[in-house]
Amino acid sequence: QVTLVESGGGLVQAGGSLRLSCQASGRTLSFYVMAWFRQAPGKEREFVAAISRSGGSTNYADSVKGRFTISRDNAKNTVSLQMNNPKPEGTAVYYCAARDSGLLETTDWAYGSWGQGTQVAVSS
Repeated sequence: QVTLVESGGGLVQAGGSLRLSCQASGRTLSFYVMAWFRQAPGKEREFVAAISRSGGSTNYADSVKGRFTISRDNAKNTVSLQMNNPKPEGTAVYYCAARDSGLLETTDWAYGSWGQGTQVAVSS
């Protein structure tokens, strides 16, 4: 089992940038496909981005493609989400998630381990 802890959330202006980090402990991160999801108030949790075990493949939601970048450092057991040009509709709690199978799934039920989330507020 892996334990995930997110950090880096806060208030950011639309058009600015913010970097979220997810620190893993327990099992080595390289065993897992990693992803970021987000949940806005009153809405269902939605997929943001996913990255393969090696970091060689990524997948993004259309709403963030070209603006957000997911990356990982298996040696440091960390996954990051670089958010460039965020939009007010991106205000949400952002969650880091892990799954021990190889596919870059976009549905939250496919991920078995979750962090507690970090709040991101994007002001217009």
